[in-house]
Amino acid sequence: MNYEFMITDTQLPPCIPLPKAAVQFPISSTAKVLYACLLDEIMADGIEDSNGILYICFPIMELAVAICRSPMTVKRTLNELEQVGMIMRVRQNVGEASRIYILIPEEDNR
Repeated sequence: MNYEFMITDTQLPPCIPLPKAAVQFPISSTAKVLYACLLDEIMADGIEDSNGILYICFPIMELAVAICRSPMTVKRTLNELEQVGMIMRVRQNVGEASRIYILIPEEDNR
């Protein structure tokens, strides 16, 4: 892989989004990376539910490959994100991936 210094006209390679507010959440770095990955996925391929809210169906194994972690780590990390209110999962039928709704944290204006 080649590297170069960043200058004024440097074009960034494709990047995944991470809201600044999410950086300050008391969650693991893996959770932040997974959240950014989920946010990127919903922006690209989000499905609209009957209320007009976007969600994604992202199987655990595919998430594990996407962030280079084990399926067990992905499951723990999804639980972590759900506990702090950054995602909401809605279970589907047996054998189907859950719907994952991404919740956007608001900027803390202290």
